[in-house]
Amino acid sequence: MYIPTIGLEIHAELKTKTKMFCSCKNDPDEKKPNTNVCPVCLGHPGTLPVINKSAVELMIKIGLALRGKITSHSQFDRKSYFYPDLPKGYQISQYEHPIVQEGFLRDVRITRVHLEEDAGRLVHSGAASYGLQAASLVDFNRAGLPLMELVTEPDIHNADEAVSFAKSLQEILRYLDASDANMEKGQMRIEANVSIAKEETKLGTKVEVKNINSFKAVHDAIRYEIERQSGLLDEGKKIIQETRGWDDVKNTTVSQRAKEEANDYRYFPDPDLPPLDLSVFEIKKIKGELPELPDEKRYRFIEEYALSKDLIEILVSEREFADYFEEAASELRGRTTKPDYRLLANYITSDLRGLINAENGMLKKTPPEHLAHLVFLIQEGKLTSRLAKDLLAKMSETGDDPENLMKSEGMEALSDEGELRKIIEEVIIKNEKSAADYKKGKQNALQFLIGQVMAKTKGKAEPGLTKTILEKLLKEKFLN
Repeated sequence: MYIPTIGLEIHAELKTKTKMFCSCKNDPDEKKPNTNVCPVCLGHPGTLPVINKSAVELMIKIGLALRGKITSHSQFDRKSYFYPDLPKGYQISQYEHPIVQEGFLRDVRITRVHLEEDAGRLVHSGAASYGLQAASLVDFNRAGLPLMELVTEPDIHNADEAVSFAKSLQEILRYLDASDANMEKGQMRIEANVSIAKEETKLGTKVEVKNINSFKAVHDAIRYEIERQSGLLDEGKKIIQETRGWDDVKNTTVSQRAKEEANDYRYFPDPDLPPLDLSVFEIKKIKGELPELPDEKRYRFIEEYALSKDLIEILVSEREFADYFEEAASELRGRTTKPDYRLLANYITSDLRGLINAENGMLKKTPPEHLAHLVFLIQEGKLTSRLAKDLLAKMSETGDDPENLMKSEGMEALSDEGELRKIIEEVIIKNEKSAADYKKGKQNALQFLIGQVMAKTKGKAEPGLTKTILEKLLKEKFLN
């Protein structure tokens, strides 16, 4: 039996208007290659980099959110290595003096969080459009984007813990509006350092797994690497310290190169960039401006709204949903003294979420006050849950208020007792067997009859009133 030990290195592109050391636009959605480039980010001789202040401020926010220590003195270093999409032949990064030291998240210690520049992007297809049979094309739009790198201590012991940590970090980055952290777009990239040993106090030979671009891949790559290393040790073989890539197609790790050490990169202070004096930043003010973070919001939602953990998890995982829910909850609270927060949350996390997935931008077309009004109408018995689903779709299409749409679409709930009684009597006559079953104590028969009333009224019958009348009529006809 082997004990796995895992440390993570996570990169995330920061949301700034311009690149890290030049004024080129930071636009990860730019489709045309080599558009947002200049002599600085292309590494032309004689050019001088200038530090992006906004990127440093975002790093301070991230450090504070992770309960890290913001260093008073920081500096940028040159990390020397060659790669086709690294135009300078070195990367401007940080080594001995990162902006953030230490920190804590999900019971995992954070060693450091530092700031660097991203490399470009290699495209291994499309050569035919340039009259070539085969080629690797280079897009430098990404070169020079501000890139956060977070390094953890080896405190993780399985794939589930690793995924949980990475998801929590992604949530925090998004709540801070520091990064979109979209893994599909390469805005957040994860590397896992995996080792196994027979004793908990000892570390095995570390293998770094790169090219992990989804949470599922993080989970699968770590599990595979643990199994691979266990198999080698069981056969009496040695584990080689190396860098391996994750192959999504074959679901295996593949050897890439021997693992570099820090001295291989020949770090030294960048002579073109002055040391960073972080005391000039208003750190107390930045801390005071931090938003409520995901875990804090989770605890408050339990206390304030008494929602289930599953509902809270869906709401809090995306800040947009959490903010939307709170605005709608406030509106609902203003309409009734007994707001049904659970019903409101259910509509957001199921029906409304489904509409958003089907068509982007639906959330903006359905203001939170309109959804609160919809839930209020359901609570008041003026709208059935079946009609509410159809009405919500109409609201999302038109952006109109639910009560206006109910009138224009003829979707008001049927709550006239006399009219409803006639319909229920017809249903009982047509379903005498179910009525007889109810007399025998079968409660499912009552639900069946309610369903038949709903079908006959096309979902317009008010459920509570329908049940009351139905029980009364059944008692009069069958239980005397």
